[in-house]
Amino acid sequence: MFGIVRPCSHRLGEGLRAQWMAHLCGLCLALRRDHGQFARVVTNYDGLLISVLTEAQAGPVEGSRRTAGPCALRGMRTASVAQGEGARLAAAVSLVLASAKVRDHVADRDGLLARRPVALAARRVAASWGRAAAHSGAAVGFDTGVLVDAVDRQTGIEALVGLGTPLLTVTEPTETATAAAFAHTAVLAGRPGNAEPLAEAGRLFGRLAHLLDAVEDQEADARSGAWNPLTATGTPLTEARRLADDALHGIRLALREAEFTDGKLVHLLLAHELGRSVDRAFGDHACGHAPEASFGPPPGHRAPPVPGNPYGAPFGGEPPRPDKRGFWAGCAAALGVCCTCKVCCADEYEGPWSRKKREGWCGNCDCDCSCCEACQCCECCECCSCCDC
Repeated sequence: MFGIVRPCSHRLGEGLRAQWMAHLCGLCLALRRDHGQFARVVTNYDGLLISVLTEAQAGPVEGSRRTAGPCALRGMRTASVAQGEGARLAAAVSLVLASAKVRDHVADRDGLLARRPVALAARRVAASWGRAAAHSGAAVGFDTGVLVDAVDRQTGIEALVGLGTPLLTVTEPTETATAAAFAHTAVLAGRPGNAEPLAEAGRLFGRLAHLLDAVEDQEADARSGAWNPLTATGTPLTEARRLADDALHGIRLALREAEFTDGKLVHLLLAHELGRSVDRAFGDHACGHAPEASFGPPPGHRAPPVPGNPYGAPFGGEPPRPDKRGFWAGCAAALGVCCTCKVCCADEYEGPWSRKKREGWCGNCDCDCSCCEACQCCECCECCSCCDC
């Protein structure tokens, strides 16, 4: 799954994590219900923000939750998941974004997409997702043409960009698309007064998404020769960071102007987690769960051999790793790890083939748990002393 807002379970806490998972699973199941199993591959962390915003404004209403059956990604457990117009709008937006992403990769001739038969198949999939998005959008009163037009304009703008072109010229189509999607959540929730501030929050979120994607991909794009907005416009990272910080501050101000029935999850995701996404993209912070000081040897240090211990570590230290698994045994172990959700949910799990200890996706985070508890209960930033928002 892709997206820039990837919260850690340590920061969310049990209650907000359950809400977040309800929207994530709700988006996935809305895609399956309306567009088939394959459409579930476009499930993404940012798309569920649409569902979260809709529910935060409307509050809990009858029929907004249902119990979903067992799923391998939940360790074969049932769960309460979000459903309704917010989830359907999130599905439509996700399909348009995925369609655009596929077309962009085809245009860049990335990887296997450089081969004509694969590129042709990818174009057909992208076109199918575009039609499906239009259908889902129309069902909730949203015209996905705004998003499609923004994607089409993006290609034309990139073709004209050169050194010295303002970076915000490149991000404008993305800003327009996300502004429309965020604003429509106010319509679905019956809070028309929220449309303007949420459109502003969406516009700035689109700017951030484009900026952070460019920052994270710049080195890889340089190696592959792919187009990158920072390189194409000659924008230094210092300027990109300034724009990102301004956008983040603007989102926080816009959210203060909107009215929510229960805005805790929105606040945590868009006021706090988004800030951590900016720090992560620019390499400002390491994992907050790692201790600041260690009394042991530095990482990568190998202790000298100790008499009577052929593994070169003092007695009482880490035992020798077991032998690696073979290919088929590793495949069976990988299936078990995936079906029990250890890859994404466990703090630590054993690599299927190497048998090395690895961190789960949610364990590899940059959060400071001393701050998390305070942030979970606040509706406004003034009551949270651990942040500058």
